[in-house]
Amino acid sequence: MLTEETVRAYTAVLKEELVPAMGCTEPIAVAYAGALARETLGQAPDRVELAVSGNIIKNVKSVIVPHTGGRKGLKTAVSVGICCGDAGRELEVLSGVTEEGLGEMDAFLRRAEIAVRESDSGCPFDIAVTVEKSGDTAFVRIVGTHTNVVRVEKNGRTLVDRPFTVDPVQTDEKRERLNIRDIVEYADTVDLALVRDTLKRQIDLNMDIVEAGLRGSYGAGIGKILIRSYGNSVQNRAKAYAAAGSDARMNGCEKPVVINSGSGNQGLTASVPVIVYAGECGVSEDMLLRALIVSNLVTVHLKAGIGSLSAYCGATSAGAGAGAGVCYLYGGRYDEIAHTVVNALAINSGMLCDGAKASCAAKIASAVEAGLLGMQMYMHDSEFKSGDGLTASSVEDTIRAVSEIAREGMRETDRRIIHRMISQD
Repeated sequence: MLTEETVRAYTAVLKEELVPAMGCTEPIAVAYAGALARETLGQAPDRVELAVSGNIIKNVKSVIVPHTGGRKGLKTAVSVGICCGDAGRELEVLSGVTEEGLGEMDAFLRRAEIAVRESDSGCPFDIAVTVEKSGDTAFVRIVGTHTNVVRVEKNGRTLVDRPFTVDPVQTDEKRERLNIRDIVEYADTVDLALVRDTLKRQIDLNMDIVEAGLRGSYGAGIGKILIRSYGNSVQNRAKAYAAAGSDARMNGCEKPVVINSGSGNQGLTASVPVIVYAGECGVSEDMLLRALIVSNLVTVHLKAGIGSLSAYCGATSAGAGAGAGVCYLYGGRYDEIAHTVVNALAINSGMLCDGAKASCAAKIASAVEAGLLGMQMYMHDSEFKSGDGLTASSVEDTIRAVSEIAREGMRETDRRIIHRMISQD
């Protein structure tokens, strides 16, 4: 039986992780830093210095910044935050941008001195903005996660100073408690009143952007291509709908997404397939919510040991989470879900993250397929055995093995990817 402390911790994780964000979260984090720097300065600056880690460069380079009329890049992200952002809205910082505001941003880009450089801190997630006007200065630094403001200064006076680490993994005691067995028990027993609003918001917002992706012309149109090519089976719809949400999100759709592990794509991947399968199975709303608890917490658990940004595509973790959630809908509990996760990780671990862009939708489809295949394998008395590659003797040992490879082993891969992407400019 779960302790009250574990129940509180898991409930807090869901509420902390499943929050709305407008557009790809890395350019949004840059915009948030810019908006907070402008707010601290108290006026529009005439000089901006933006120092960001290589992973931020990777994830901002090719994705459209929402509410900017199709504009891309770091200068766009920081400038729209400075000119039009509402820092109080955090990851929805750009939700109030107007056409007039975009005109101000374009004028700002023409007149202001904006310098962008790669940070040398060694932290995969690092954003630092310095703004200056008429001798007044302000400084904002975000480290580790998208809204983790660790330093704010004005004219050299410290306004915010929070302890932080530049380590790639920044887990807290709540997330360290996560394990597959307790996640399943929590899903089975938690009073849904504690998380119903959080999960229903995820359903409503994420399915809304799925509809936009299926109707509109966004990116490579992976979701629509999957439907046209492979039909309307529940398995194909699970992949296609998740991909369609990413099509829209990566390519300028101005609708919010409920994220997971700091990522909208991971939020879509963890939730949409479960919602699709729940509709196919005709289960109650309560059963859907409990399955979403499984998918979301498994995703957070898998991603926590890797870090927010790395060379390892986070959709892999979310696809395994989706497989676990669908397995729960079909009556699977600890044994079945543990084997689903192990199988999914054995299939797809190692998929590279080469930045946020249109092809993320196709990677999501691949990750969902791996999660669903992992479930089907166990339903048909098939599984990957301990010693098959990274597959270990237990689900938790397998998760730790994959996390170590993604976190430590792929650091040089990450550096090479970033170097290659920067050198293409």
